[in-house]
Amino acid sequence: MIFNRQDSKQTILIVDDEPANLRVLKKMLEDQYRLIFAKSGEEALRLVQRELPNLILLDVMMPGMTGFEVCEQLKADMLSKAVPVIFVTALNDEVDETKGFEVGAVDYITKPVSPAIVKARVRTHLSLVQADDLRRTRLQVIQRLGRASEYKDNETGMHIMRMSHYSKIIALAYGLSDFAADNLLHAAPMHDIGKIGIPDSIMLKPGKLTDEEFTIMKTHPEIGAEILGDSDSDLIALAKVVSLTHHEKFDGSGYPNGLKGKNIPIEGRIVAIADVFDALTSKRPYKEAWTVEQAMDFIESQSGIHFDPDLVVLLQQCLPSILYIKQRWQD
Repeated sequence: MIFNRQDSKQTILIVDDEPANLRVLKKMLEDQYRLIFAKSGEEALRLVQRELPNLILLDVMMPGMTGFEVCEQLKADMLSKAVPVIFVTALNDEVDETKGFEVGAVDYITKPVSPAIVKARVRTHLSLVQADDLRRTRLQVIQRLGRASEYKDNETGMHIMRMSHYSKIIALAYGLSDFAADNLLHAAPMHDIGKIGIPDSIMLKPGKLTDEEFTIMKTHPEIGAEILGDSDSDLIALAKVVSLTHHEKFDGSGYPNGLKGKNIPIEGRIVAIADVFDALTSKRPYKEAWTVEQAMDFIESQSGIHFDPDLVVLLQQCLPSILYIKQRWQD
């Protein structure tokens, strides 16, 4: 489809039963946005189904359906639930404002409207929508690249799922914010993306690797960092850190850079312990699954050597949550 200039503008649905109010808002916004109009809640809901807008300016007090009722229906529909709704109303009672936020509105503009305020609020919320869309797109790219790396490995997609969730659980226990832990959940699947660059003769070899082959295998963290490159996306930047550092060891004997202790980024340290725990407790073509007790004994024996001692303690503390994830996403 070829979009003309008008088509490329973001679309705003303006809903008000008073034609004069529609004209006022039209005059304020028509130069920058593509506008569609509805004079009732029922008409607005029909329009949204036919032509999904980027944002809705919605009057509260209308004959028939109120704006609150319209907003509730919009948020109950998967098609329209993500569309931001701003109430434009003469109501200014705190109870009415609270009700509006409860049904899913993102903002209020009171009548009589100020052009500067209307333009600023609309611009702000449309920018937030664009940022959310961009983040979702980047997340989808990361997830698909993570899937691509699975084709070069004996490990399964369930391993990727489990170790990513283990990483989030440990990150929260360590004290990272919900946002940072979620970022790690989404970046962790990229830890082995560099294996895409390792020859199949090495990646798929059923037996033990030679020293020369293992030297080549050890280049996959740097290959992963090269694939992910430099990015202004927090997710991709974090995925690069995880790729580059998840084989570093706490005592400095890891690779590729021999980082030691707290010089290893916390995200790399978390992914390292989550990855090893799941690998040990999972069946592979070349080994049987270890019991949880055997895996924990090994990990505790590596405290301060391979793993951050603080994270070994947290892994033990978080074991009930981690075993729930293990059961939920079995191979």
